[in-house]
Amino acid sequence: MIRPARNADEAAIRDCARQAYGGYVPLIGREPAPMSADYAAQIAAGEVFVAEDGGFLGFIVYRMAPDHLLLENVAVLPRASGRGIGKALIAACEDAARTAGLPVRLYTNAKMTANLSLYPRLGYTETGRVSEDGFDRVYFEKQP
Repeated sequence: MIRPARNADEAAIRDCARQAYGGYVPLIGREPAPMSADYAAQIAAGEVFVAEDGGFLGFIVYRMAPDHLLLENVAVLPRASGRGIGKALIAACEDAARTAGLPVRLYTNAKMTANLSLYPRLGYTETGRVSEDGFDRVYFEKQP
């Protein structure tokens, strides 16, 4: 089940981000942005959604912009990986974008090489590479 996050979910969301992204610290040379995100503010803004099935499994952060939906972050607990939870969270985001008639845009770190092959398999097209906030980011887009 995917539902909007509640304030009580913040600790589980933060822990999930640490578990999911912690392995990238040596590759990137610092914590990836999702490890220091302001999840309390994102929850309050209605931008965070949680996957659960008898307990917390993962989350996604996305928000509407005037001309697209930005998928900012998706993370699944390592113990729950390989069960399609990440794909289900992304599909929920894509459904929201389709309902709004907007494309989904996202970015990932260039050193997260698994993502660079995952997103094209999910129908996303690379649209650019930039250095922002000290991170080398690769941008993708998927039309509704």
